[in-house]
Amino acid sequence: MTAVREVLRRPIGHFAERSVAGLATIAGAGAAFGLLLMLVRFRWSPLYTADRAVAEWFNDLVASHGPVVTVLQAATDLGGRPVLIWLVTIAVVGLLIRRQPRLAVYLIVTGVGGLILDPSLKTLVGRLRPIVDVPVASAPGNSFPSGHALGSFVAYGALLLVFLPALAPRWRRPAIALVAALVVLIGLTRIALGVHFVSDVLAGWLLGAAWLGVTAYAFRLWRRERGRPAPPLAEGLEPEAGHDIAPAPAEEHVLEHPRSAVAELLVGWVLVFGVLYGFGMYVSYHAGGTFLATLDTEVPRWFAQRHTPALTELSWWWSKFGDTHAILLVSLVFCPLVLAVWRRWRPVLFVALAMFGELSLFLTSAHAVGRPRPPVENLDGPMPTSSFPSGHIAATICLYTAIAVLVMARTDRWWRWLTVVLAVAMPLGVAASRIYRGMHHPTDFMGAILLSALWIGLLYWVVRPNADVYAGNRPSIEGEDVHTLDDELARAARVD
Repeated sequence: MTAVREVLRRPIGHFAERSVAGLATIAGAGAAFGLLLMLVRFRWSPLYTADRAVAEWFNDLVASHGPVVTVLQAATDLGGRPVLIWLVTIAVVGLLIRRQPRLAVYLIVTGVGGLILDPSLKTLVGRLRPIVDVPVASAPGNSFPSGHALGSFVAYGALLLVFLPALAPRWRRPAIALVAALVVLIGLTRIALGVHFVSDVLAGWLLGAAWLGVTAYAFRLWRRERGRPAPPLAEGLEPEAGHDIAPAPAEEHVLEHPRSAVAELLVGWVLVFGVLYGFGMYVSYHAGGTFLATLDTEVPRWFAQRHTPALTELSWWWSKFGDTHAILLVSLVFCPLVLAVWRRWRPVLFVALAMFGELSLFLTSAHAVGRPRPPVENLDGPMPTSSFPSGHIAATICLYTAIAVLVMARTDRWWRWLTVVLAVAMPLGVAASRIYRGMHHPTDFMGAILLSALWIGLLYWVVRPNADVYAGNRPSIEGEDVHTLDDELARAARVD
């Protein structure tokens, strides 16, 4: 009986020891933040002097180097609200799909708390942002604490705690180090860009550590109340969920023969470029007097004669559906959902290669052909690339065709036909808007169709994105067995 009591007492003792250490860490981070808050609030002179000196030093260091500023701005965006909200939202949806509602709730509570703390404390303190000799960036609102430092610490830290069990043990320490380095990098970019003082960034990190520690500790108490062991944080919040949240736990090889696939894609890319180059040179410089030349002359002119304010506004919006930001946004939403439902990297690879190949083929062929824009008013003004082929149209065709190819093979629900409708309607709408705005000839549209058809066909033959379906793979969501996806997500969201 004594031995049994000792066995039961050890886990409880270990949990208590870890709890005391964790609470001490949380309290220390909170106390350090409180001290820093008071020093800033009461304008402690040595702190202000040090903050200004560092801000001026960084400004002198980076202001004269445009490429460095560009890199810093790209890095700092990784801690911005749009990126963090997208990451957390996609993770929450994926966890609900994988039937992990507790982890989804943890991410929501932790993320919302971080969003509330940042603006409220900025308003309370009311500290102005640094004033430097050569401003290289700007940011709205007050300065203390740094929202990027706070948000990145909370969001990336919470995602790490949730998905750490999905990593093999040998990769967990490198993952922790990578996340820590990313958070530090984002904080340093805020100082280097001159939009925050050092104390702002330190305060963001301290507050982020305190809030992340509070929510993690609360989650551990939640597990203990349900009779589950409280593992060390180095193992993640729920180690037993590792298999369920792993992106593709049963996928041994993304491609059966990766080396030959790479060779086939490289050879195919060169052949597709050759076809595009030949067609582009012909319609651009050697098709005079043909039907294609008449088409390229009359159609843009016909659209230019029918410009109205309403149609111009509509064409601007529809044209945006084919620009880089819209295409990237749709891809970054679709790919994680496919990965969550089907637990396979191959469909994601198919979409990624479709977009990368389209972009590289478009840029290369546009530079090689060098076709001028139509001789009508170009509503979008001067563009950095030439007219042939249309990058907007090609990107739209490749993306929505890839989505339709994947969805049509993976469900028999009626809504799968909506992807086919989008694969037809979206490119037609973007093409009409681009020609209306005087940015492309009709044969540029033909070139985009040629590029997309050849490249998507090549990818389908080499990657075989639906091979797992034909082998019997079933989705994490059995959408065919329920009336709507909402019903399935509702069941997954019920806490056990």
